[in-house]
Amino acid sequence: MFTGLIQAVGQVSSIEHQESSARLEISSKEIAAQIAQGDSVSVNGVCLTVVSFDQSKFAVDVMVQTLNLTSTGLLKVGSAVNLELATRTADRLGGHIVQGHVDGVAEVVLISADAQWTRMDIAIPKALMKYVVAQGSICIEGVSLTVGELNDPADQISVWLIPETLAKTNLSQKQVGNQLNIEVDVLAKYVERLIARGRDDK
Repeated sequence: MFTGLIQAVGQVSSIEHQESSARLEISSKEIAAQIAQGDSVSVNGVCLTVVSFDQSKFAVDVMVQTLNLTSTGLLKVGSAVNLELATRTADRLGGHIVQGHVDGVAEVVLISADAQWTRMDIAIPKALMKYVVAQGSICIEGVSLTVGELNDPADQISVWLIPETLAKTNLSQKQVGNQLNIEVDVLAKYVERLIARGRDDK
């Protein structure tokens, strides 16, 4: 489990494509110093397993399904990636409950900035909009954010990014048209499942 509070921004240092997967090597001294083989790490919101590491970098294997269903397949050597280690039970839950199971890929449609914050409008897959509420939580590229506004007719949401978020994540590098990993609040999906099964059991 993760919280959506990014601990470091790493850089993809190599990509090795295999028959049904790819191995990514990610440079980050901060994260590499804290991990062990087999640990889970969130890479742009995708929960991946460390298969090797040294003092400055670590490697993860990404299955073909993950490459196809997330923005991970679009990464290139040199891409900046948001990194978070799995949460310890004694840590503060500063963001919200994030599983690292990406629900879909969204697209940046508008970016506007002023001196205090940056607004980002994002087109969400239509099937996921029902799980999103204004002032609720959403995970974008592994970052826990609050939904500022909803535009249901256009299947879009707006989030406001403060300078601290821009400075400590890769969201400052995003441009209109870029693809983003999205994970909606898992509680909404559980509620939907419970209601559906409740009707079926009658």
